[in-house]
Amino acid sequence: MKLYAISDLHVGAGANLEGLRDLAYHPEDWLILAGDVGETTAQLRSVLALCVERFREVVWVPGNHELWTSRGESARGQAKYEELVAVCRSFGVHTPEDPYPVFQGTSGRYRIAPLFILYDYSFRPPDVPRKKVVEWAMEQGVLCADEVFLWSEPFPSREDWCWSRVRYSEARLEDACRHDDLVLVNHFPLMRDLVWIPSIPRFAPWCGTTMTADWHRRFRAKVVVSGHLHVRRTDWLDGVRFEEVSLGNPRQWRQELGVNHYLREILPGPVDAAEGPGSAR
Repeated sequence: MKLYAISDLHVGAGANLEGLRDLAYHPEDWLILAGDVGETTAQLRSVLALCVERFREVVWVPGNHELWTSRGESARGQAKYEELVAVCRSFGVHTPEDPYPVFQGTSGRYRIAPLFILYDYSFRPPDVPRKKVVEWAMEQGVLCADEVFLWSEPFPSREDWCWSRVRYSEARLEDACRHDDLVLVNHFPLMRDLVWIPSIPRFAPWCGTTMTADWHRRFRAKVVVSGHLHVRRTDWLDGVRFEEVSLGNPRQWRQELGVNHYLREILPGPVDAAEGPGSAR
C-alpha cells in the first residue's frame, strides 16, 4: 500500500481536466489532494467523484483557489470553507476538520494530518512593513488574485483567519504526535526557506506564515507535503522530507506523460535522506 500526493490540478483548464480523467486505478493506495484542485465547489465535487473511485482513501486540504468566491457563488470566507468540507464529507474524503487518519503501509504506521493554514504576509523582507507589502510586490508587477477573490469573513482579515487556524491546528497536532509520527499536509509551504519561485520571487507574501517554521521538528513529521508554488521539488531539512507536489497550469507539465507521471509517492517514498538544498522535478 502506497501514499501518493498531487496538488494544483486546476481543472478549470481543459487540458488538466482531460489529463485527470486518465488517472490510473490504485485500489489499495491512498491519495492526498493538496489544494487548488479547482476554483469552484462544482469542480471540487467532480474531482472527488473521480478520485474516490480510483483510490482506497482520499485526503484533501484547501488551496486558495478553492476558497475563492467565484462568479455565481455566494458563500464567502469561513462559509465557503465549510461548504467545501461538507462536499468532501459527502464523498467520505478526509479533511482538516476530521480525525487524522492512520496510514499503515509497508514503511510503518503514520498519522496523516491535513491542515488548513493560510498566509499572513510574514514571508516578506524585514524592512518591508505589512501595510506596504502588496505595494512592494506590485513594484515588480506581482499581485495575487486572492486580493480580489478570497474573502476572510467573519474574520477581520486573512491574517486573523490564518492565526486562528494556527492555534486550532497546534492543539490537534500536539495531541496527535504523542501517538504517531506524522505526515503534515498543507497547501501553503510551512517554511519561508522552501518558497522558491524564481520567475516571481515577490509572490512569497502570499505563500505561508513564519509561525509554522518549526512544525516539522515540533510535531514529529516524517514527510511534509505542500503545493501552491507550481515548482515540483524535493527538499530535506533536519532529516525531514519536504515535497512540493504541484501539477500546475497546462504549460507547466508535459501532457504527453499524463497526470499519472506527476503523482508523487510520499510513503514509502525514497529511502535515502540528503541534507541541503532540494531538487526540482
